[in-house]
Amino acid sequence: MKMVIKQLLILCGAGFFILLSACGKRTDVADGDDFIYCLNESMTGLIKVSFELPDEDAEKQVAAVLEELAKPAEDIEYMQVISDGVKVNSFEVKNVIVNVDLSSAYLDIPAVQEKLVRAALVRSLIQISGIQAVWLTVDGEPLTEADGTAVGMLNGDDFVENTGASVSSYQNETLTLYFANKEGDNLVERTVNVRYSSNIPREKIIVEKLMQGPKGNSSYPTMNPEATLLSVTVKDGVCYVNFDNEFLNSTYNVKPEIAIYSLVNSLLEGTTAGKVQIAVNGITDVSYKDTIDLSQPFQENLELLENAEEK
Repeated sequence: MKMVIKQLLILCGAGFFILLSACGKRTDVADGDDFIYCLNESMTGLIKVSFELPDEDAEKQVAAVLEELAKPAEDIEYMQVISDGVKVNSFEVKNVIVNVDLSSAYLDIPAVQEKLVRAALVRSLIQISGIQAVWLTVDGEPLTEADGTAVGMLNGDDFVENTGASVSSYQNETLTLYFANKEGDNLVERTVNVRYSSNIPREKIIVEKLMQGPKGNSSYPTMNPEATLLSVTVKDGVCYVNFDNEFLNSTYNVKPEIAIYSLVNSLLEGTTAGKVQIAVNGITDVSYKDTIDLSQPFQENLELLENAEEK
């Protein structure tokens, strides 16, 4: 009888620890918990893994995330992101962008898996407050696609999670955009009908349509069409939009504030953001046309709207 009782106690104890272990899986991420992204066990997608960010500055948090992504998995449900053969040569946090330089072994990762590793790296790092985009390099050279084109700056919008809709599904929407009047000293409001893939963020469509300029001759473009949109994303009520240096070279005869608020008002009209932060190559400590300070987020300004009867 004592032997039977002892065996039952052993079984109960084993069951308890198994249950306790299951309850403590890192893949059981609750709402509000800090987490990183890792590869799932079949390496066909990403999975959230709990990870508590240290209460430090952004640079130390980036270091902690990169270190964690290189650690072997603790559960069978996920795989480590930075494999043993790949090293992080260095990283640098510059304003809202972090540059991560990886060793050449990164290029040996199979193409399909590399896309997932890339997504996990970027989406894990932008969990950090203040980090809006990631620039990946390999031994100091920009990461490129198979055809040789540079991958460029990446943010969460470059890895849209499809929630059941077909990847080829499209949607029709009407956007309200703000362009310049003929004199370039006021904004005019225009509505534009667009059809776009459901996988493309709305804020990106807004910026691209602004850069294309208006149709007809009742309003005029405000943004340099030669500029490159590096990234745009909405996070914590702020729309962060990042251009290359060409953004500063206006090709149209419009007042600087008209160009800036053409962008700001259009984004605030069409997204859930309450402010817009503009950066050039990830740097906000610059001035547009030596007039408009870009270091602080912008709020909507409808005082620049032309009071015309016909819009």
